[in-house]
Amino acid sequence: MRIFVLLPRLPYPTEKGDKLRAFHQIKQLSRQHEIILCALNDSVLHKDAMHVLNKYVKAVHVINLGKFSILLNIIKAFFSGRPMQVGYFYNSSAKKQILKLISECKPDHIFCQLIRVAEYVMDVPIPKTIDYQDVFSKGIDRRIALSPFYLRPFLKIEHRRLQNYERMVFDRFDNKIIISQPDRDLIPHPERNKIVVVANGVDTDFFSPMVREKKYDLVFTGNMGYPPNINSAEYLVGQILPRLLPRKQDLHLLLAGANPNIRVMVLKSNNVDISGWVPDMRECYASAKIFIAPMQIGTGLQNKLLEAMAMEVPCITSPLAFQALNAESGKDILVAETPDEYVKHILFLLNNPEKAREIGLNGHRFVHENFSWERETAKIEKLMAG
Repeated sequence: MRIFVLLPRLPYPTEKGDKLRAFHQIKQLSRQHEIILCALNDSVLHKDAMHVLNKYVKAVHVINLGKFSILLNIIKAFFSGRPMQVGYFYNSSAKKQILKLISECKPDHIFCQLIRVAEYVMDVPIPKTIDYQDVFSKGIDRRIALSPFYLRPFLKIEHRRLQNYERMVFDRFDNKIIISQPDRDLIPHPERNKIVVVANGVDTDFFSPMVREKKYDLVFTGNMGYPPNINSAEYLVGQILPRLLPRKQDLHLLLAGANPNIRVMVLKSNNVDISGWVPDMRECYASAKIFIAPMQIGTGLQNKLLEAMAMEVPCITSPLAFQALNAESGKDILVAETPDEYVKHILFLLNNPEKAREIGLNGHRFVHENFSWERETAKIEKLMAG
């Protein structure tokens, strides 16, 4: 089967969740199918991107979006009633290029990642699959209360528009997939149960246990320019550490990940290190006694949790992130709802290394048994085959 894959970003390097998911899905699909990759781009491409992607696809087409064009199309989207997220990635010139590519390569199927690119192909009379991945409308809804007052009216408008757009897109695509059942249940469409849950996997050959000096008690990782991760870092340093440090003054926390926002940078202290971009995130996981992800906003499955669990690092997270895992609380992972509960779990694991080791081993087993890129991508192949 010849598959035309349309993405809002080139899926390399895999420092963001959507890029990681797309990369591994393409890698798996390429084993049996011919992949034509078309990706929008609003930044400087990584020097190795084309070399890496060409291993798995027949052709890569990159369509650049200029900063002025992006701003203009966001404004157009605002006044046209479309979500601004859709406007950011939509460009009439890009649409002409995409339709021309589809006409030339004559794919058997079109695969779109995220509603951000749905506008380009929703009217093309070729079988299509949309990967919602996350529920953008709910993600925005969760950010409203935590945002500055002057942004809230715009976020409320965006929330309503995203709900309408997610509902409309459902009926324009033959197949729909999403990352977890909790996310599927939030899609604003009466037939949302028809959406197939396709979880992420973990490259367990790469993310495997490593012996390193435990320089840190806690580590939190992710793209540190992404609002849910910024919020989690602030929650961790502002709410959890003040309760924890009086009981463990020598505690060390590492906040690791690309593009740290100024709100993250100012969290640096004698107890908190900020790494910025790291070439190999495994070193960060392996150098910590506990991985902690106190996610308060956002949606979807947290790849960071899967990776840490695969490396046998005991994990603590919030109910919001836990619900997409379908793991067993207290056995595979610990779940905390309040700062005091986080402190209790952290001290328990630090003071009971044997129990921490047991939870790490259980998490490792759980990920190996439940999160396989090969098995999950096979669900997409089955949908495309009809």
